[in-house]
Amino acid sequence: MTIPLDIISGALKDIGALEAGEAPTPEAATDAFFMLNSMIDQWSNEDMMVFYKQEIVFPVTAGQTQYTIGPTGNINANFVGSISGTTLTVTGINSGAINLGQYLSGTGVSSGTQIVAFNTGAGNNINEAGTYTVNISQTVTSQNLTGYYQRPLAIDSAFVRVNTNSNGIPILNGGLDYPVAVLSVEDYEMIGLKTLAGPWPKAVYYQPSEQLGNLYVWPNPSQGEMHIFANQIFANYSTYYDQIYLPQGYTNALRWCLAERLMPMYGKASATQIQMINAFASQAKATLKRTNMKPPQVSRYPDSLLVGKSKDAGWILQGGFLR
Repeated sequence: MTIPLDIISGALKDIGALEAGEAPTPEAATDAFFMLNSMIDQWSNEDMMVFYKQEIVFPVTAGQTQYTIGPTGNINANFVGSISGTTLTVTGINSGAINLGQYLSGTGVSSGTQIVAFNTGAGNNINEAGTYTVNISQTVTSQNLTGYYQRPLAIDSAFVRVNTNSNGIPILNGGLDYPVAVLSVEDYEMIGLKTLAGPWPKAVYYQPSEQLGNLYVWPNPSQGEMHIFANQIFANYSTYYDQIYLPQGYTNALRWCLAERLMPMYGKASATQIQMINAFASQAKATLKRTNMKPPQVSRYPDSLLVGKSKDAGWILQGGFLR
């Protein structure tokens, strides 16, 4: 498994700052490590460099229209679990939903511990009790743990899952999912009565803020489980020896792009090296972007613009198709 020190050593050799078999000095490793974290932090802002769209799941609280997302936000998961090595074992769920990309906090949990893979546990309110893989090896005794999400840069899409209809009658087969509109600040400002009561959310507005993201739902819901989707934030590495959990192709892109950024610092690259490293870095990122590129979404129109409403699952709640 690749670690940041491998990327740093390779990048320094590519620009001629190290010879084969040489190790970077502590000072050189520190500078390159900072540059590596700064680079992947910037990649979080490049849509096509992000390979994973995180699903953020939380139950709405009746009468509550504002929620916060981040390390101390109220959108989180609380569960009973223990960690042995890189295996998280979950034995019970208290609230929320476990999902990939969540960071864990609890007594004795190493800072930066993140869920990076499903094992026997499937998360997302499906089969959450079971095992998961975390990115840092450690030993944590069974206790209440909190899984929190990083603050997203933006919300891309959302839906709400409801288990009873507007009259409170239970829906069979686990509930129905309804699309939720993601509003811009201008659209949110146009809502005259932001505390209007409704059975479940039909729209959300997201304000990223600096540390905690603020999520507003409308109308004021009485029930529902929100599922919102946002690009996963690339995690910064805490040490030179953290495991790098990225798909195929990212290791090469990290090395060549880091070499490209380190060249001005060392000034040892010849014109031929500069051209070669720039070409390799550009090619590595372009390959990843082609892989991550998604086709454009088919146009959709709000109900207010349609002469008649489309037939959807709403007829189940009404006892027949809507007129």
